[in-house]
Amino acid sequence: MSKSNKKEPNDFEENLIDFNSLSKKELIQRAKKFSKQYCVGDGDNFKLKDYETKASFNLGEEGKPLVNQTLQMGVDALAAMQEVLYAQDKWSLLLVFQAMDAAGKDGAIKHVMSGVNPQGCQVFSFKAPSSEDLDHDFLWRCQKHLPERGRIGIFNRSYYEEVLVVRVHEQILKSQKIPEKLVTKDIWDERFHDIRNFEKYLTRNGTIVLKFFLNVSKKEQKKRFIERVDDPDKNWKFSTSDAKERGYWDDYMHAYQELIKNTSTKKSPWYVIPADNKSYARIAIASAIITALEEMDLEYPKVSAEKIAELNAVKQALLDEND
Repeated sequence: MSKSNKKEPNDFEENLIDFNSLSKKELIQRAKKFSKQYCVGDGDNFKLKDYETKASFNLGEEGKPLVNQTLQMGVDALAAMQEVLYAQDKWSLLLVFQAMDAAGKDGAIKHVMSGVNPQGCQVFSFKAPSSEDLDHDFLWRCQKHLPERGRIGIFNRSYYEEVLVVRVHEQILKSQKIPEKLVTKDIWDERFHDIRNFEKYLTRNGTIVLKFFLNVSKKEQKKRFIERVDDPDKNWKFSTSDAKERGYWDDYMHAYQELIKNTSTKKSPWYVIPADNKSYARIAIASAIITALEEMDLEYPKVSAEKIAELNAVKQALLDEND
C-alpha cells in the first residue's frame, strides 16, 4: 500500500493504540473519562434525543483487532478489581440492563463479564411476573436477588419493567391485584419515587447501583430482527411478540425518557450507551463498571501481625517436613 493511499487513524483509533502502553492507573483514568460522556447523573434535564445511538467512529474490518484488544484490556482490569471486591467483602455492585429487543443486552453481559470469577458474579433475567410475584409489591421479586457483599449482581431487565412495559400496556396494571383506589394518575410518579428511595437505601447500605440503557436505533433493530429470521442459529432469539412490541416504539422511547429523567441520580446514575455498534457499547459499559469499582477504594484485607506470625510458623513447619 502506498503512503498516499494509507488509511489515517481517527481519534478513537489513536486512543486504542495508546491503550497498549497504559499503566493500570492510566487505564482507569481513561475509562472514567470515556464513560463520563454517557453518564446522565442528575436526570432533571434529561432528553433522550440528545444521546446518539451510533458510536462516533467506524474502524471497519481492519480496526476490529484493535477494538477487541481494547475490550479485553477492560475485561482483564474488571476481573482483577472484582477479585479485590470479593476479598474485601464490604461493597456490592448491582448492574441493571434495560433496552429494546435486539439491543445487545445478553451479548454485552456475556463479553464484559467474561473474565469475572463466577463465584463473585450473579446474573438474573426477569421475564413476565409469576402469580407469586403479583401477590407482592413490584420490587419484591428483584429484591430477592440483590447481590451479597463482595459480589456483582446483574439484572437483565428489572423492576424498571414496571414503569416501561406496564406503562406502555396499561392493561397489565389492571391484572396486578393493586387496590383500585391506589391506581391513580400519579402512579408512575409514585413508582419513580419508590425506585429512587429503594436505590438510595441500597447505596446507603453499600450496594452501588449502575443502570445501563442500551440505546439502539429503530433502523438497527430492524436489521438485527431480519438477521435473526435469516440465520437458523438465531431463530430461537426471535418471536412475533418482538415485532409486535416494535409497533410501540415511540411509546417506549417516551417511557424510557421519563424513567431516566426521574430515576437517574449522581449516586445511582443511568448510562445511555450508543448500542448500534456492539463492540463500542461493550467498551463503554466496561469503562463505567471499572470507574464505579475504582471509586470504592478497594483493597485486600490487611492481615494482623499475629496472623502473619502464624502463617510464617505454618510455612516453616511445611518446609521442615520430610518429603
